[in-house]
Amino acid sequence: MSKKKILIVDDEPNIVMSLEYTFKKNNFEVFIARDGAEAIEILKSKVPDVILLDIMMPNIDGYQTLEYIRKNDTTKNSKVIFLTAKNKGSDIEKGLAMGVDKYLTKPFSIKKVMAEINELMI
Repeated sequence: MSKKKILIVDDEPNIVMSLEYTFKKNNFEVFIARDGAEAIEILKSKVPDVILLDIMMPNIDGYQTLEYIRKNDTTKNSKVIFLTAKNKGSDIEKGLAMGVDKYLTKPFSIKKVMAEINELMI
């Protein structure tokens, strides 16, 4: 069975490191981007099964990145999870309306993130 691919898009190194460690341990192939611009570059050559996306990032934010993912034929079926500190109802509604598959808020538990991803992978 081929490894599941995950793209982590977040500008906080500590979050990226802990997520990367967990996913590698769970046999994922992990790609890292520190902002939306980097994510879009990676998505030109890689098609992840899951994209963990922060909203508030420099250059291109999570909303713009999600729009790119959903408009692009190769990535539009990737599962996208917003992992963000934006936890107002209006933020969550906006994310879901834009086509995000799950909306998780920071601070988060790695176990919960893993469980949500496993659920999306079924």
